[in-house]
Amino acid sequence: MKDGVIVESAVPVTLIGGGAGSAADVAFSRALAPVCVAADGGAMLALEAGVMPDAVIGDFDSLPEDIRARIPPKQLYHISEQSSTDFDKALRNIAAPLVIAVGFTGERLDHQLAAFHVLAAHNARPCIMLGATEVIFHCPAQVDLPVTQGDVVSLFPMQKVSGRSTGLEWPIDGLEFHPMRLIGTSNRATGAVRLWMDGPGMLCIAPRRILPELVQALI
Repeated sequence: MKDGVIVESAVPVTLIGGGAGSAADVAFSRALAPVCVAADGGAMLALEAGVMPDAVIGDFDSLPEDIRARIPPKQLYHISEQSSTDFDKALRNIAAPLVIAVGFTGERLDHQLAAFHVLAAHNARPCIMLGATEVIFHCPAQVDLPVTQGDVVSLFPMQKVSGRSTGLEWPIDGLEFHPMRLIGTSNRATGAVRLWMDGPGMLCIAPRRILPELVQALI
């Protein structure tokens, strides 16, 4: 195992949080990312879905005692520091080709915004957040999106960043994005989309149905 890593996997990992999520979401994700890790209270959703997580990582402030008692102690990894979220604690301790994060949207808006921050802060660790109708991920240097004409593709910069595109109704070439000045929400696909980024910091939001193909594109 690598230093500072709790879970090391050769295949994609499903990471379950305590936000909005369902057993169907867990099943959808695990078909693509079979290893299961829970971030703190996300263990409840994992068990509801009939899955024993290989590891539970967090400060355990949202992990009920009865749920904790059902998980073997060797699979519980308590990180007490309070300067980061449980999503952050879990993601930074997973070494895998890709992580699909289930249960990190909905519920509390502050938690969802914090999750977006984690995607950008840990951009070297490929991670796709699964929402009710969308997927959210940090754009690598190049990515192909298997979207179709009319699909909404939103780009939200977390810092100053620029890039190029093909397949967007409003191309991004020559634009300098910045969270305080220019964002790229509600763009539309004219067909398959390709994005090139000049640096880190851009989040992409696309239709949920592309998840299987997106996993392959980001690995």
